[in-house]
Amino acid sequence: MGQEVDQREFTRQDRQRHRQKVRRCLDVFARMLRESRFEAEQPMTGLEIELNLIDERRDPAMRNAEVLRAIADPAFQTELGQFNVEINVDPRRLAADGLRGYEDQVRASLNAAENRARHVGAQLVMIGILPTLRPEHLTHDALSANPRYELLNEQIFAARGEDLYISIDGVERLAVTADTITPEAACTSTQFHLQVSPEQFPAYWNAAQAIAGVQLAVGANSPFLFGKELWRETRVPLFEQATDTRSEELKEQGVRPRVWFGERWITSIFDLFEENVRYFPALLPICEDEDPVEVLDRGGTPALAELRLHNGTVYRWNRPVYDVVRGRPHVRVENRVLPAGPTVVDTLANAAFYFGLVRSLADAERPVWTQMSFTSAAEDFHLAARQGMEAPLYWPGLGTVPASELVLRRLLPLAYEGLDRWGVDSSERDRLLGIIEQRCITGRNGARWQVDTARQLERKGHLDRQEALRGMLTRYVEHMHGNTPVHEWPR
Repeated sequence: MGQEVDQREFTRQDRQRHRQKVRRCLDVFARMLRESRFEAEQPMTGLEIELNLIDERRDPAMRNAEVLRAIADPAFQTELGQFNVEINVDPRRLAADGLRGYEDQVRASLNAAENRARHVGAQLVMIGILPTLRPEHLTHDALSANPRYELLNEQIFAARGEDLYISIDGVERLAVTADTITPEAACTSTQFHLQVSPEQFPAYWNAAQAIAGVQLAVGANSPFLFGKELWRETRVPLFEQATDTRSEELKEQGVRPRVWFGERWITSIFDLFEENVRYFPALLPICEDEDPVEVLDRGGTPALAELRLHNGTVYRWNRPVYDVVRGRPHVRVENRVLPAGPTVVDTLANAAFYFGLVRSLADAERPVWTQMSFTSAAEDFHLAARQGMEAPLYWPGLGTVPASELVLRRLLPLAYEGLDRWGVDSSERDRLLGIIEQRCITGRNGARWQVDTARQLERKGHLDRQEALRGMLTRYVEHMHGNTPVHEWPR
């Protein structure tokens, strides 16, 4: 999302040239797949966490440029809103103490960043949606200074031809309009990256799609938006609507949305890149000078810049990624399902559950995606976002059961097996997956804690909703810094 761009206006010729170039990139990518040119030995994993900035009143602090200058760490980058930053954690292998290494690195980086951010009047918060956000915080002025965000804003609204209408029916109902894409900045997420070979990619992507619903159910952390209690993971409907380039008429015609779960299981990574090119017009039709065919013919590794930039503007919940590191190309699955937070240890528990479970499912002799429909996986995804751990989810051999029961009876044992196959230290495996187990037993994830605490403050403290949310966020930040798993937080 943070790639720098310069060009501010696009002509019809720009768009025609870009279409030709991105299709040329797609042809080169297909050739690279046929010729097995990808790095696949000793696969790496990656982690990104998006963060909110708040001020002393727990309102969003529009200071990411100042905060980034104060932090002075290239691991931290800008994000869409001025109250957002992102940390990109160094890739590592899972074997042995890889998960512990992530936890130690993230805690050290965030603690150092927090100390420096306080010098410019801001604090960092890991939470799916900042509960103190109000519509007046999400105006055009809240966009970060990176020209890419301004361009995206212009191009999305040029494609729509009208303002955004955001309507979410949950415990309460929200209906607002927006004339910029800044409501997307309310959605802060955790992203897990998993490098695999092109041959393995379909199994891992299908597995990630199959468990996206249960990931949301146990990891939900976004129940409030603009003072309303909505879905347990309100990020999902908000993100889907905040970047929608379709008019109502195009929706009725069945045009696909840019925030997309997908519509079928795949047999090749090429399927996803080809769909992105075939179904979605370019938002940023920028062309680079590189000729990927010439680069490949002389034995080099093409950047495929146009294909990668276009891929970055199609917001799949599990996204295919092509990247080049030290001259070697690789592919990976980017899992974008989960919100940020509540704590670093909760984040790593979510990571352990995801990495272990997809490994077991991808290695299975009879894949789960051959036993359930893709439609069922998509429906479970939205059910889990709406209802959290109480959501009734389908799983082959069990039928429809509450998400917490599905995890405890069937999926946790698979996650243990998968982490063993990755070579994760048994004590780390048990510690982190034990957190997932206890969330399911107690029924308490981040969303449930937020709702229970805010309701208690409203009822017992006789506070209005906005003040209750401030009080809840104050307690949330204290517990977040303590790094105690959310199922142990007092209310």
